[in-house]
Amino acid sequence: MLERCPARGRFIFQEDLRPISDNQEMPSASCDVLLDDIEDIISQEDSKPQDRHFSRKHVFPKVRRRNTQKYLQEEPRPPSDSTIPGIQKIWIRTWGCSHNNSDGEYMAGQLAAYGYKITENASDADLWLLNSCTVKNPAEDHFRNSIKKAQEENKKVVLAGCVPQAQPRQDYLKGLSVIGVQQIDRVVEVVEETIKGHSVRLLGQKKDNGKRLGGARLDLPKIRKNPLIEILSINTGLDMEYTWSTELGIQYTWSTELDMEYTWSTELDMEYTWSTELDIQYTWSAELDMEYTWSAECLNACTYCKTKHARGNLASYPIDELVERAKQSFQEGVCELWLTSEDTGAYGRDIGTDLPTLLWKLVEVIPEGAMLRLGMTNPPYILEHLEEMAKILTHPRVYSFLHIPVQSASDSVLMDMKREYCVADFKRVVDFLKEKVPGITIATDIICGFPGETDQDFQETVKLVEEYKFPSLFINQFYPRPGTPAAKAEQVPAHVKKQRTKDLSRVFHSYNPYDHKIGERQQVLVTEESFDCKFYVAHNRFYEQVLVPKNPAFMGKMVEVDIYESGKHFLKGQPVSETRVYTPSISKPLAKGEVSGLTK
Repeated sequence: MLERCPARGRFIFQEDLRPISDNQEMPSASCDVLLDDIEDIISQEDSKPQDRHFSRKHVFPKVRRRNTQKYLQEEPRPPSDSTIPGIQKIWIRTWGCSHNNSDGEYMAGQLAAYGYKITENASDADLWLLNSCTVKNPAEDHFRNSIKKAQEENKKVVLAGCVPQAQPRQDYLKGLSVIGVQQIDRVVEVVEETIKGHSVRLLGQKKDNGKRLGGARLDLPKIRKNPLIEILSINTGLDMEYTWSTELGIQYTWSTELDMEYTWSTELDMEYTWSTELDIQYTWSAELDMEYTWSAECLNACTYCKTKHARGNLASYPIDELVERAKQSFQEGVCELWLTSEDTGAYGRDIGTDLPTLLWKLVEVIPEGAMLRLGMTNPPYILEHLEEMAKILTHPRVYSFLHIPVQSASDSVLMDMKREYCVADFKRVVDFLKEKVPGITIATDIICGFPGETDQDFQETVKLVEEYKFPSLFINQFYPRPGTPAAKAEQVPAHVKKQRTKDLSRVFHSYNPYDHKIGERQQVLVTEESFDCKFYVAHNRFYEQVLVPKNPAFMGKMVEVDIYESGKHFLKGQPVSETRVYTPSISKPLAKGEVSGLTK
């Protein structure tokens, strides 16, 4: 207790007011002494600090068990914005063409360069990047199922490729992050925001000072799926332009500069509907007979194809940029260069050049022994350059191989498809190249059961296959793609389409295209491992698949082999004893998963 000192008005402790004799003096707590600190009133009898410390040694705490599980469960999660991006694991899945695979490689490279770990184990990944293809229904079905599986496993998801670009408003895409085919150079931004729990959509047209730009730069980092193969896209896309005209000569044009979704009907009374990302909907109708056209990256207007809705108008990369990218690839150990596009033959039409000019520039920088493979080209565009193309395809550093889709051998079906050529044009191309490029491999595509295809139309296609015996033939049952004119047409019954597909497959498997090659000695370039992991896969100069023994010294090398066996899709070769094995690469290949294009 404290009491007030009457003389000074100060407080003193009650316990210090002990009885004293008349001849004793007041202790230090006297009113005559001013206390600066309350500790000054501690007497000598009080415990010293060291005494109190000693006493603690005889005090034993009581241990109390703690419910760790309950504590962990109740621990609050940090807010999403506190997540540190750039350290998560990402799994990337790509469907579709080599162009799409190239986009996937670029996205992987940028993410890895930023710090994300690219994993091949989907279950270990924090985020799935799904790069889609819109050519066929089955590919989109796989894409949709992968989205569902990711959501069931509580994975973050980013969607890319042609499906969300062409139809971003589909129900199963709602609430998910999307990156457009022309925006892949911003994949890090989209992934970063998605990791934080946000939903981002980048689908618009890129511009620079008002000028429309195409796709991503060629010098971006990438991770090649196969370090020995560079997939080089020679065209990209711009925004699409739709033009239609009436019989009165009135012409209407609409450009998809915004992120837009569009539908149209080909009935007598036509209605055109499109909507922007802001949910503003525009509708225009006319009772007149109308004609409509559109242009896309491949320049065709095929009534069954949906890829053009996603990839946009033709936009060719400049020749010097393509050559620089090729040179960089060879400096990183690449020994095989693939040129890819929705239509390789259309290259350069928008920038005042052409495909042969590009190819002659590229072969100048290809090291001895390395090889160049051309991508798909439609008949109308290669017809203009047959002489030059034949010379290029006989060059020792270019595979004598060309993929020329015919789709049907019926002119009426080709007209309904709007393929812009007739069967005679296709035959002219093939016959000319077979004459000028001995041994050339011609690959082609055929669609079975296109709307309006009759039995007679189909038999014309069967005769074409029997006549040319294509060694590589892609047979596709027709699938109507939503939003395409062919989907609106009267369909061939499903069982008829299925039967025609089986019949044509039977014709294709009735001949063996490689039997005559047994006993030949060939130079082959080894680039990968077979699916069953029993052989290495190589290709001869006609891009025919040759299986060779798994000798690590062969990988990425040119090897001389003797052909001793053939199958429907392959040859088998035995390396010649004491054969000269040499690498066409001018440097050591990058390790699998290593990022290409980083400045050292």
